[in-house]
Amino acid sequence: MTPLVQPFRDAATGTVTYVLYERPDAPCAIVDPVLDYDASSGRTSTASAERVMAFLAEHRLQLEWILETHAHADHLSAAAWLRELLGGRIAAGRKIVEVQVVFKELFHLEDDFATDGSQFDKLFADGETFSVGQLAGKAITVPGHTPACVAYQFGDIVFVGDTLLMPDLGTARCDFPGGSAAQLYRSVRRLLQLPPATRLFVCHDEPPADREPRWETTVAEQRRHNIHLNDGVTEEEFVALRNARDASLGLPPLMLPAVQVNIRAGQLPPPEANGVAYLKIPLNLM
Repeated sequence: MTPLVQPFRDAATGTVTYVLYERPDAPCAIVDPVLDYDASSGRTSTASAERVMAFLAEHRLQLEWILETHAHADHLSAAAWLRELLGGRIAAGRKIVEVQVVFKELFHLEDDFATDGSQFDKLFADGETFSVGQLAGKAITVPGHTPACVAYQFGDIVFVGDTLLMPDLGTARCDFPGGSAAQLYRSVRRLLQLPPATRLFVCHDEPPADREPRWETTVAEQRRHNIHLNDGVTEEEFVALRNARDASLGLPPLMLPAVQVNIRAGQLPPPEANGVAYLKIPLNLM
């Protein structure tokens, strides 16, 4: 069966959420949902997630999975909010536990914050299969951007997270904790061994001024035109290019609040004694 894909781009963060389904009146999956966050006030809101929820209601879709491609640094996840209202299971890659260990220490999180992935309902191993209604899915581990990055394949469709960007933007950065340009090269080459017509859906696009936002590409297009990792680029060349570029980049604007929420599968930190939840900003550390 050919899956149907409905994208929802969040202009504030440049990220894209997807709904995957077979037909109306069927089970569905949401990939990389966004929780709105105003950094100036510290307030969260759910307008982006409500757009997705309205689409599910309009098409009478039953939420079966919420699929996270990784612990995002560019937006907060709405996975927990959606699960509370609609059900479904939140899934990520098995190596999310490595990310949790690193950031528990970095943010000096509460002692009882679990680093075993138990905040998620399912942690996928490489090659593990699952279903969304009658649609057959497979998890493909693609480390490099983070150790826990996972792509989700449904037939000729793959949700690649930040591993690949649109061809004119190249690839994800690899300088986050546990990142590796060499690993990313191998992960991308693995994806680009899929048939040329395979459709790849990225989860982030901040386009140059001369084009509109895009989020769908193909294996063939990436192999020919990706500015960082087309078929003519060796691993050594890519590692040198990627490391040099990463050294010039600042942190993503929402990285510090986002990671604290996303390693909790979208849950906010527990309220303190005064009933207020707090995010931490480590000073002079990053």
